[in-house]
Amino acid sequence: MFKKILIANRGEIALRVIRTCREMGIKTVAVYSTADKDSLHVKFADEAVCIGKPASADSYLNMAHIMAAAEITNADAIHPGYGFLAENSKFAKICSDHGIKFIGPTPDMINAMGDKVTAKETMIKAGVPVVPGVEGLLQDVAHAIRSASEIGYPVILKATAGGGGKGMRVVSQEADIEKAFENAKTEAAASFKNDGIYMEKFVEEPRHIEIQIAGDQYGNICHLSERDCSIQRRHQKLVEESPSPFMTDELRQRMGDAAIKAAQAINYESVGTIEFLVDKHRNFYFMEMNTRIQVEHCVTEEVINYDLIKEQIKIAAGEKIVGKEYFPQMHAIECRINAEDPYNDFRPSPGKITVLHTPGGHGVRVDSHVYAGYVIPPYYDSMIAKLIAVAQTRDEAIDTMHRALSEYVIEGVKTTIPFHLQLMKNEDFRKGNFTTKFLETFTLK
Repeated sequence: MFKKILIANRGEIALRVIRTCREMGIKTVAVYSTADKDSLHVKFADEAVCIGKPASADSYLNMAHIMAAAEITNADAIHPGYGFLAENSKFAKICSDHGIKFIGPTPDMINAMGDKVTAKETMIKAGVPVVPGVEGLLQDVAHAIRSASEIGYPVILKATAGGGGKGMRVVSQEADIEKAFENAKTEAAASFKNDGIYMEKFVEEPRHIEIQIAGDQYGNICHLSERDCSIQRRHQKLVEESPSPFMTDELRQRMGDAAIKAAQAINYESVGTIEFLVDKHRNFYFMEMNTRIQVEHCVTEEVINYDLIKEQIKIAAGEKIVGKEYFPQMHAIECRINAEDPYNDFRPSPGKITVLHTPGGHGVRVDSHVYAGYVIPPYYDSMIAKLIAVAQTRDEAIDTMHRALSEYVIEGVKTTIPFHLQLMKNEDFRKGNFTTKFLETFTLK
């Protein structure tokens, strides 16, 4: 087992990793930008090293500074968290070249799933259902028009190096193809320095359901059931839950088997997630694989009583997983508490938290790195906490969540709490009648 792990991340996920390491008797090193000098992950780690100025490029994306911090503290492993360098194959290789274990998959595995066109081709060979679409990248507008005609409208244009909804456009008619194609390429180039665009059939009334998987260094792979992430705004998840209210035992089995096939196709090692789109007829299609721990991993942890960070560390250290399927024993819902104004198009709201009271009680978990007096910087993701409610049934979990949200007091910045409070009382949400388009018609009162 590792003696010391450096966490190449910040905020809530860095603190989450530190807590598990402490339980395992592993020393930790926090890295931080000058903007994060007062963050709790810096205070709770055994050691802390400043790695640069606030901009991500100068700190959390600065590989040379992070590797220097690992070397001067004698860390024997690096946990990347999520975001930043978590799915960067170059960084994983640099770690390997320097004799430091990257807690995650190998560079080849990251590359196999990092490019969406390559990933889709791999899934087709593995027999995993994929959304009908064009093979390879679109060459030009004429190619896009021909392809859309063959697939049938509506279609969706996607950036091959994309994520978070960047470089993505839905097109319902040929007249809109040229503008959508050019806009998608421009946005992809600006966001990812890669303007490659591909096309797929647009799945109508879709659910976003993902399967958590884990694989060790010996070829053992298991799935740990599903999470429903359909409540999202502009492709950014706001609420996740497990089990999905749309799921059946038969569908869970088929999706779980497909997820294992997907992971086996690249001999996957570490924890990861296979993301699917599921249409109203319960047909499911591979969307992408996240070769890292995810924000919403807590939901899975709560319904199967399983520390995914601990499992990730153990796998990286060469331990075997218990190769079996896991099914939800409880119901869990996670609300992302972001520093955003839901009454003003979810505009970011950085600033100083003047008053903070976090909820508690039976069935409530809060993962957060903030405190009263903490200043939320404007440079990073706006999420400041994850609130998780757990109960025997979905109705009870929703009621617990509403109660917990009503106790949550954050003053000094705007947050998404008012949005979540209203969502928990929404009749369609409570009945499980929603798709990824749900928030397009949701009105905040």
